[in-house]
Amino acid sequence: MDAQPLPKLMRDAVIDTICDAARKDKDILFISADLGAAALDGLRADLPDQFIHAGISEQNMVDLASGLALSGKKVFLYAMAPFITARCYEQVKCVIASMNLPVTMIAVGVGLGYDHATLTHFTPEDIACMRALNGIEVLTPGDAEAAKEIAKVAIADPDFRYIRLDRQGQAPLYDGGFKAVYDQGFGHIVEGQQVAIVACGALVQKALRAQETLTKKGVDAGVIDLFRVKPINGEGLSKVLGGYDTVLTVEEQLLEGGMGSAVAEALIDHNVLKSMKRLGMRDGFEVVNGDRDTLHDLYGIDTPHIINAVLELAGKA
Repeated sequence: MDAQPLPKLMRDAVIDTICDAARKDKDILFISADLGAAALDGLRADLPDQFIHAGISEQNMVDLASGLALSGKKVFLYAMAPFITARCYEQVKCVIASMNLPVTMIAVGVGLGYDHATLTHFTPEDIACMRALNGIEVLTPGDAEAAKEIAKVAIADPDFRYIRLDRQGQAPLYDGGFKAVYDQGFGHIVEGQQVAIVACGALVQKALRAQETLTKKGVDAGVIDLFRVKPINGEGLSKVLGGYDTVLTVEEQLLEGGMGSAVAEALIDHNVLKSMKRLGMRDGFEVVNGDRDTLHDLYGIDTPHIINAVLELAGKA
């Protein structure tokens, strides 16, 4: 059997898309705190006047981006997830958010993507923090196709956005169909009736693997990729989840204020009351060095834990 090609990295899909657009639009500027990506090398070499390396100075990077946005530039900020969120949160809140500037923030390695780097590089709180900002849009593409299409929207319609990219390549989810679901903010990847598994980013793949096993166990589970957590499409999501018996959310985030909280809020706001369980990182989690799968097992968000949670919700534990 021939080896399957590795999935394209979301980071490369986004950077390449922005680079192609920047060749035609001199108002597009890309500011990076990082140089650790081959796609960045190409952008920097091809468009030196539209690329700014801010270095390990993310707070200043935000202020610089704000000034450029005020002057009419289409600005993209790029850095590792913890450094473009927690490190410069005050600047983002008091400058970009306060003036609702059309700056796109691109984070790579969200959640536990930088597994062996431990807590300094983890972002188990970025959804809670960023969706609390006034006027922001928070997006988590699940594959390179989704990442590319989201980048195209950010180029064509500049706004205050936070795009969360997984560090590792993810298997394709949409097969050319992402544009059809973009406006609704989520993709109903697998339809079911008993338990809806709602995830985003890398956890969608684990949800799909769990769904395959659950089918063999006689449980009719569906999988939903909630790629836009803010503004959440509460009406559309509640309508879909209303067709299931129960709901399970799974995420690489602290349960306080994360994606599961957003789903629960949407259901409550639309008066859809369901039996629901949330899997995620719990307050007091142990900080250890390990690969991502090991951490998922430790924090109870790996495929076996998803399967067991669904079986419990379906009354088949």
